[in-house]
Amino acid sequence: MQLSSPALPVGGFSYSEGIESAVDAGWIVDESSANAWICDQLNLSLSRGDLSLLAQAIPAWKDFDKPRLKNLNQWILSTRETSETRLQTEQMGRSLVEWIKNQDVVDKERIDFLVALPPTWPLSFALALAPFAIETKACLLAYAFSWAENIVQACIKTVPLGQKSGQRILATLRQQIPNAVEYALALSDNERQTFTPGLAILCATHETQYSRLFRS
Repeated sequence: MQLSSPALPVGGFSYSEGIESAVDAGWIVDESSANAWICDQLNLSLSRGDLSLLAQAIPAWKDFDKPRLKNLNQWILSTRETSETRLQTEQMGRSLVEWIKNQDVVDKERIDFLVALPPTWPLSFALALAPFAIETKACLLAYAFSWAENIVQACIKTVPLGQKSGQRILATLRQQIPNAVEYALALSDNERQTFTPGLAILCATHETQYSRLFRS
């Protein structure tokens, strides 16, 4: 629960993951369109990509399977299709490493290995969870809800939406996240993907968008 808190000092609130561009393009204009966009992003991107990888990275950290961890980390980097989205995963990964160092639950060898990769957000999150006897499904639920809160806050600020609208969207996501997690847990390496070309185009557009609130 601590790792899923918006108070975790990793800067997740700084990123909109394309939402700011979607608002600028007129694709997100109100609560309904925001709700549809975020639910699609959950099911078409997060569930098929990062959540599935997280489920595989946690046991890899427990076993300290270095080749496997390198492969998973490289997959994350290779699926970040713009400089902004790569910056996001690396910055948040580095910030979480600093948090991990202050917890005294992860050994130095694992931390040094992660720092050298360089760290990405999903792999750092997996390392933070690996020392604890927490069910993998619960870990994915925490990761997904943390993402949901940040992305809904980005919509509230950008569309803009009221807090009540944000809470209704979160209620919808709360219902969909368990199914998205179950789907992610069932995926193999060959099935994992992040094919969302529309989102990639918006993220690339954001890099030159005039007047931005967010870093992605």
